[in-house]
Amino acid sequence: MKRYIDKFKDFNELVMFEHSIFSLPFIFIAMIVAADGWFGFWLLFLGVFAALSARNFAMGLNRFADRDIDAQNPRTASRPNVDGRLDSTTIFLFTALNGAVFIAVAYLINPLAFYLGFPILLILGSYSYFKRFSSLAHLILGLSLGLAPIAGVVAVSAEITPWSVLLSFGVLFWVAGFDLLYSLQDIDFDKEKGLYSIPSKYGEDATLILSALFHALAIVFWALFVWVAGLGFFAYNAVVLSMFMLGYEHYLIRRDFTKIDRAFFTVNGYLGILFFILIVMDKVF
Repeated sequence: MKRYIDKFKDFNELVMFEHSIFSLPFIFIAMIVAADGWFGFWLLFLGVFAALSARNFAMGLNRFADRDIDAQNPRTASRPNVDGRLDSTTIFLFTALNGAVFIAVAYLINPLAFYLGFPILLILGSYSYFKRFSSLAHLILGLSLGLAPIAGVVAVSAEITPWSVLLSFGVLFWVAGFDLLYSLQDIDFDKEKGLYSIPSKYGEDATLILSALFHALAIVFWALFVWVAGLGFFAYNAVVLSMFMLGYEHYLIRRDFTKIDRAFFTVNGYLGILFFILIVMDKVF
């Protein structure tokens, strides 16, 4: 039993299941708005499985593709894909299995979800290789998570609505913005190894400015989402609260780069949850 528990811990460390908190709230926000309330336990079950399998696929492929890079970076050298706890074959099979599960769940949802499942996996997988030739990798990561609201509305109504696209653009720029901040940790390593990232190419000051611009765009798109979707008081408060939380995130980073983990995981994690809670309140009250 202990062996299985340890192996589960290794896979958890590989893909960091707890970080699913970034995409899950916005999938369910889209589903709640599309359904104009509760969308049912069956779609809840399928939505969770789709989100987790898609994320496991993306993270598994990223760890598989980056095992040579991670081995050279002191920050990542102790990851399971590097230190021998999980070999490359195991990681590849784990990734392929999650990709198959995602497609199977999409098939159970509806035909449009099934057909969109394949290009979604292609986009999710492309992030793992972008940083080898383009600084746009930050935006590809944003797009990967930004697809979540569109997937949510497709699951409920089998269509892509204008408001879901606006919500997705908000998520795209939100994620790209905080990935820029997170990438500041590896600026020297990326320069040394010739990897493409905005911090390594343009420096810290430009990165901070661009991250703030991306987050400003996220707020604009979220406000447009609330307006176009015809939501009310609590939804607008979700946008205002997000603005203050992102401002606090930049305040933390500009004061001390050692606060990057706190800003990345804590502030952004709470942002998604509180946004979701306020959208639920908007529908209830």
